Amino acid sequence: MDILANFDMPRVLKTALKNGGDFADLFYEYVQPTSIVYEDKKIEKIISGIDTGVGLRVIYHNKTAYAYANQVTDEGLLDLADAVSCACQGKVFNKDINVMRRTPGITHLIKMSPQEIHIEKKVAMVKRASEVAQSWDSRIKQVKVVYGDSLRRIAIANSDGDFIEDQRVSILFTVQVVAASEQIIQTGYESVGGVMGFELFDEYPPEKIAEIASSRAVNMLEARRAPGGRMTVVISSEAGGTMIHEAIGHGLEADLAHAGLSVYSDKVGRDVASPLMTVVDDATLPNKRGSFGCDDEGVTAQRTVLVEGGILKGYLYDRLTAMKDHTRSTGNGRRESYQHRPLPRMTNTFIMPGTTTPEEIIRTTSKGLFVKKMGGGQVNTVNGDFVFEVNEGYLIEGGTIGDPVRGATLTGNGPTLLKEIDMVGNDFGFGIGTCGKDGQGVPVSDAQPTLRIPEIIVGGEV
Repeated sequence: MDILANFDMPRVLKTALKNGGDFADLFYEYVQPTSIVYEDKKIEKIISGIDTGVGLRVIYHNKTAYAYANQVTDEGLLDLADAVSCACQGKVFNKDINVMRRTPGITHLIKMSPQEIHIEKKVAMVKRASEVAQSWDSRIKQVKVVYGDSLRRIAIANSDGDFIEDQRVSILFTVQVVAASEQIIQTGYESVGGVMGFELFDEYPPEKIAEIASSRAVNMLEARRAPGGRMTVVISSEAGGTMIHEAIGHGLEADLAHAGLSVYSDKVGRDVASPLMTVVDDATLPNKRGSFGCDDEGVTAQRTVLVEGGILKGYLYDRLTAMKDHTRSTGNGRRESYQHRPLPRMTNTFIMPGTTTPEEIIRTTSKGLFVKKMGGGQVNTVNGDFVFEVNEGYLIEGGTIGDPVRGATLTGNGPTLLKEIDMVGNDFGFGIGTCGKDGQGVPVSDAQPTLRIPEIIVGGEV
């Protein structure tokens, strides 16, 4: 890659700091994406291409000035530096900047690069998945299959003298199904992906993904309305970690905590969850969707324990929020592209497994709701209140999983819920997604074991 090595990086960074400033960094990005959308038995769109650009940031008195351009030339970089320098009014930066190359802390093995797979093979795979879903049941009315892959190369140089490059190959495959019968409409959704290549489909064949999404939609079509009221809820490890992502993850991002926009502000060292709970954010996990070698500020990927035995240990930091707290970045500075400034964001966030088997958790629950697949959710980070949809749920009766139910929602308060969890399974399951914040989307994964909540409000029929 070595694109930034062809430029006078110290000169650009010193120009950015010529009117003062505490820190400056230069971010270069090369992206080669492919996207295929197949809907209603035809290709809706195929998108591929190359996008390159560079962003330049100055931090001054704990504030950020940021500019970007898609022309990477000596003149263009110096123009960016002049632009961001206007935000500062202080002493001229006179220190020498000696840029030294560093390497990412971890490299993810890619066996079959998607960029080496012909587009016709990708289209055929998408079409095959659609045909399997369409033929699953006559009540399936609509199928949408989306394939995406990306080769992303980044390079970062900063005024501390660091220069680091990282390459990320990612892939994503989703199937969404709509089933209808009389006045009832249900959807089924399944998604797989990660920082990996085409070997993803050795473990998760497209046909199997289509079958899972289709069966989920049809099963919920036949389900009765979920009962409403307060009840015990068991959330399966198969549900993915939507709950932990929304109920606590965002609230532990340091910018929200600093601004007083998190229910977890100023609570380090205090009980915030059940003593059975340990919460971790880890960007070093092999081939997970939220993994990388270094973050988008050049900080090496790392594992951060956020909650241990129910006690809050710390927050997720980028460089700016770490400077404010006089600490070090946790490697969570992330951005959607060179057109965006970095923010503290989650990577792979999860609840650690416990010691109880999922079967025992079910067996000791006389009555309640079993959530096999979670849907979308919303959380108010200021007070922790949330609402989650249940995409696939079943009644628990007499310690066994019973009839399927549809239309359930979970409503509660994150800190309260986390403190009330009384059983944590010894299993573990991941979900994937794209997390949105301040108009930016970044790839993430989240995970949890099977969990039991003694009482929560379930939305449904009363």
